[in-house]
Formats: sequence, structure tokens, C-alpha cells
Amino acid sequence: MSEVFRERRAHVRLSIDLPVEVHQGGSVWHQRLIDVSVAGAATDQPDLWDAQYNEPFTLVIDAGEFEVLELHAYLQHVEAGRLGFAVEHIDDENTQRLRALLAAHLDDPALADEEVASLDARGERR
Repeated sequence: MSEVFRERRAHVRLSIDLPVEVHQGGSVWHQRLIDVSVAGAATDQPDLWDAQYNEPFTLVIDAGEFEVLELHAYLQHVEAGRLGFAVEHIDDENTQRLRALLAAHLDDPALADEEVASLDARGERR
């Protein structure tokens, strides 16, 4: 099940339950995605969490029919069993996969195109 919400954020966040692997160095944590946007993602927090908070992470999301989605991110916050990540890098291929995932779950699929365009306008897509 998925839900879309904006709160006070610059980007629409899609609440969706998908498997995600969080990679850092040689460590991998198998988690669940809580929500995702073009600018960030939230996952549940594993019981054993011994990551280096100031080092980058790679989130590998199994998006089913939308293929594997890879986001390069930094941890922004840890609270109430959730990990919040800010996307630092997303390439064109993964941007299109994320756009397709968002479009499939938004009432207005054109909003997904606006979200991707906002990355380009701000120079956030690398």
C-alpha cells in the first residue's frame, strides 16, 4: 500500500513499503523502505545498527516492476525506529525509475515529471 504526502517538504514523499538494502563500505543492512521522494528516503532502523553516520550510504531499493533503484545518500536523522536519508546523487537511469515509481502511485502522474524537473532546475541531479 502506498500513500502520498507533502507535509512541509519541498518534494512529494511517497509512503511505500518495499525491501531496501542499505550499503556502507562492506556492511549491508536489510531493511524496509518507509517513504521515498526525489530528495530523500526513510527506512526502518535495524536492531543492530553500527554504521558510520558521517559516511555515505547506497540505498538499493527493490521496486518490483520498476526494477532496482539505487540512491546515494547521507544519513540525516535517526528517530523513533526510522532512518532519514538525504539523496546526494541520483543518475539519469535511476531518476527515470524513481519517476516511474512516483507516477504509478500519484493521483496526478504529471506531478512525478514536475518533481524530476525541480531537481534539474536546482541542479540537484548529478
